[in-house]
Amino acid sequence: MVARITRILILLQIIAVIALFILARNDWRVERLWLALAIGIGSVCLFRIFISANNFMIAWRYRSETPSAHRLGWRQTCQLFTAEFGATMWSSTWSMPFLRFSKRTTTNPVGLPVLLIHGYGCNSGYWHSLSRFLARKNITHYAVDLEPVLGDIDGYSAIVEQAVEAVCRETGHDKIILVAHSMGGLVTRAYLRDHGSARIAKIITLGTPHHGTGLAKFGIGANSRQMRREGSTRENVPSDWLCQLEKSEDPATRALFVSIFSHHDNIISPQTSSYLPGARNIEFHGIGHVALALNPQIQAQVVEEIHNTEVVQQTVQTAGKIA
Repeated sequence: MVARITRILILLQIIAVIALFILARNDWRVERLWLALAIGIGSVCLFRIFISANNFMIAWRYRSETPSAHRLGWRQTCQLFTAEFGATMWSSTWSMPFLRFSKRTTTNPVGLPVLLIHGYGCNSGYWHSLSRFLARKNITHYAVDLEPVLGDIDGYSAIVEQAVEAVCRETGHDKIILVAHSMGGLVTRAYLRDHGSARIAKIITLGTPHHGTGLAKFGIGANSRQMRREGSTRENVPSDWLCQLEKSEDPATRALFVSIFSHHDNIISPQTSSYLPGARNIEFHGIGHVALALNPQIQAQVVEEIHNTEVVQQTVQTAGKIA
């Protein structure tokens, strides 16, 4: 569904470029073809830039205080926006429309298999950049598409359960690692609530709104409502659904999580909503929301966490044999 929607949006943008090109040639008397084409393409790009800028402005309203060690100068701020805009354009116009996948196996796999779980309004194509990085590191990985797009998060739990069992069956492993972006992290928590943690060695979340996000107020669908924070801009609290989810968890469940997030996330705001008590929390700065899985630093951190999981599993197995 997401692939179809993004392809339609691409088509509409192409139509807009053509319409503006014709308008520039016929009504505005622009004689040079390249200039008329530049007007069409530039106008569409400016509209996309406005959308990205608007997300940052809304996130500013709900922001958490940025620690002094993570504050940015003007140059870094420009780099943040440019990278996030580029990641958004890449994901929405190429990887999600055309690069969906279900699995990528390697001849000599290293570590435990990984299941990738995307976020709100995305599909498995979002993971294309990280997937290529994992493949280079000989990490076998799978991906799911969460449907329906605007369904409730609880309903996605069964999709993950089926995928987890399929990965274990195909690879012969008893446990796997989950890597989730944004809403996908909440899906993993719902999965643990419904199906337990017997199959899960570790869960790595990237920019997940563990305590909700103010920007979800502007989204649509049951899943968006579940991710909302209720109340005014500054005095707001997680939704009832998020509070109930938290009550279902114990320290052992939280210990499975590694939450990776950016203090400059432009979708998860307040940004500290990604901080999950009882989990291992890793803070970054200068990285936007969509750019998280495309950023080389984040990718390297994810692989490090995957490798660390394998070391822990081997230690546990050795201790069991000795006992």
